Amino acid sequence: MLQSVPSTLSHRNWASEAQMLRTLNTFAVDLMSIPSEEDLFWYVAQNVVGKLGFQDCVIYRANEAQTELTQAAAWGEKNPYARNIINPLIIPFGRGITGQVAQSRKPIIVDDLLGDANYIADTQPARSEICVPLTCSGRVAGVIDSEHPDIGAFGDAELEILSTVAAMMCAKLELLAETRRSQERYEELVTAHSQLTVETKSRKALEAKLFESRKMEVIGRLTGSFAHEFNNLLTVISGNVELMELEEQNVGADDMLQGVKLASKRGAQLIQDLLAFAQRTRLTPKDLALNDHVLAFSTSFEQSLSRPISLDLAEELWPVSVDPMALENVLLALVMNSIEAMPDGGSPKILTENIFHTLSESHRYPSELIPGRYVRLSVCDQGGGIADAHLAQIFDPFFTTKPVGQGTGMGLSMVLGVMRQSGGTIVAHSEQGEGATFELYFPAAPGAGFQRP
Repeated sequence: MLQSVPSTLSHRNWASEAQMLRTLNTFAVDLMSIPSEEDLFWYVAQNVVGKLGFQDCVIYRANEAQTELTQAAAWGEKNPYARNIINPLIIPFGRGITGQVAQSRKPIIVDDLLGDANYIADTQPARSEICVPLTCSGRVAGVIDSEHPDIGAFGDAELEILSTVAAMMCAKLELLAETRRSQERYEELVTAHSQLTVETKSRKALEAKLFESRKMEVIGRLTGSFAHEFNNLLTVISGNVELMELEEQNVGADDMLQGVKLASKRGAQLIQDLLAFAQRTRLTPKDLALNDHVLAFSTSFEQSLSRPISLDLAEELWPVSVDPMALENVLLALVMNSIEAMPDGGSPKILTENIFHTLSESHRYPSELIPGRYVRLSVCDQGGGIADAHLAQIFDPFFTTKPVGQGTGMGLSMVLGVMRQSGGTIVAHSEQGEGATFELYFPAAPGAGFQRP
């Protein structure tokens, strides 16, 4: 309990009143720039209490649960280690004089510690003690404690000084706490904003994929119906042309018939491309060695068009399950596109490699591919590249940058349809002036028995 005693200023070598005021004034000025609780506790112990004439000072910090005090800063003979406390003392609330102050939230002055049963003797026993709580917003933030080797060393003057220091400390502690809470709220807002941004982007990406999926589904249905109906008409035209050829021919009839046959043939090819895009082509997949087919295609292509193809084929390539005729059509469409992209010369390049797609590597592969083993076949050119405005449209049916009469624009959409129907996909990479690369992903044939490369 607080024992009122006469002022002891006459018994001690206190600094002058002017020095005391200067110390408190300097503390009030420096208070705003102290950045943390730890710095505050050490500043008060060394630069305030120490300079006010107290021979000894220990400041304790209370824990969040309000159950114990821990030494946080000290001044005097008990702290010869600057800002380091070796084995800091921990005192439960209610134990000893310091614990009683924390529990009762009231200051205590003890004139003679030897007569106080609550005194916890230190390595250097003292005779008198003063203890003041740090009470902030209804909670105990800590305790300021000072001991002295003389009896009755502390009185009202010392209590007023430490209480003033404690009040200033509490004001700063509340400001630091509010600053910390504001920073935490700001960080929470930043995190929430980041999450919202990611979710918004994700939602927009999903909406775009859903729109694309619905668009392709509608186009596929329309294409399939149109293709079958148009194919019936072509069958009638082709049949009648063949019958006309058996008849006695008139002058000029041959050219007319050849024109009809050519148009009929182009129409039939268009129908096959439409069906491939709509994923309604009847494919007959077979397990085959992709490298062998690429080599055979390259040899045949070079002989027919006298245009070399550069090859970079991986060894021990996994077998794939794909329709051989569809594979040849896909290769032809991509290589012809590469050649058309290099009108001044240049060789298309075909590469093959094994790809093991895992969930952790999903960002590296097309989103529609499920994890597993794939063989990637890339067709590259050194042409002018594809404009960004066109890159998102190149797989749309009938999209073409060629003049009227020089293509139907079904090549890449046919390739996409065949690859999806085969369980894979195609991806295009291009920058204007840097050429283009088309990557085909073929699922590896099941039960191939190869290890991950």
